Amino acid sequence: MQLEINVVDAFTDRVFKGNSAAVIITDDWLSDDLMQAIAFENNLSETAFIVADDDGIYHIRWFSPLTEIAFCGHATLASAFVLFNKHPNVESIKFFAKAVGFLTIVQTDDDKIQMDFPNTKPKKVKDIPASLLAGLSITPVEVYKNSQAYFVIYNAEADVLTVARDNEQLKQLAPLNVVVSCQATSADYIDYDFISRYFWPANGGDEDPVTGSVHTGLAPLWSEKLGKNTLLAYQASRRGGILDCVVAGDRVLISGSAVQYMTGFISVEESEV
Repeated sequence: MQLEINVVDAFTDRVFKGNSAAVIITDDWLSDDLMQAIAFENNLSETAFIVADDDGIYHIRWFSPLTEIAFCGHATLASAFVLFNKHPNVESIKFFAKAVGFLTIVQTDDDKIQMDFPNTKPKKVKDIPASLLAGLSITPVEVYKNSQAYFVIYNAEADVLTVARDNEQLKQLAPLNVVVSCQATSADYIDYDFISRYFWPANGGDEDPVTGSVHTGLAPLWSEKLGKNTLLAYQASRRGGILDCVVAGDRVLISGSAVQYMTGFISVEESEV
């Protein structure tokens, strides 16, 4: 069978920046093995698979090259970008994912896509795991945790930008990943409230370029620290990405741009996996 595939760079308005995601829309679910095989072959941070139900709700699942992911922000943005382009008269899209429930997606007046996510604010950790301390070259100032990751707070941007990690140590934290973050204070990042980097050797690879889902924890954490509900974030990976964040009670609104990189077709069969 032939399946249309779209590759979109999310949280950026320039190709080769942000985070790439593949989007595949089907009438019915492919087998888990085939979806995982496609994601492995694509070798992108995530491949999103979408099936619409009779009520017009898009059920979405996300796969890294290694495993199915419970919650992925940048591939949700990429998926909404594809659907809005296919249906230009649609004003909002509703996704459903098992781990996060219903997600409402809209286009903003400044041509960004806004996603309504659950607030996943992390809690402070008193006993920091030894593998986390051994896995990072710079000692954390504070550590927090939610259901997705450990949140390592540093005082200086240089720490976030230069920290080295031992992936074998960080893998021992599975299923949790690690995000490092600090307040943005220098002239290089004067437009932003905070910066971050995200490491996920246990679930997807080495460093994720831009991670929408972890900002549902970062945004409320920095909202409390900085005393503001509207924040602009920069994920300081090699590709880099910009996220507009609004903390609204038990929800976090995350907005970003996206740009098309590729549209094509793949030829696969269930019997091949």
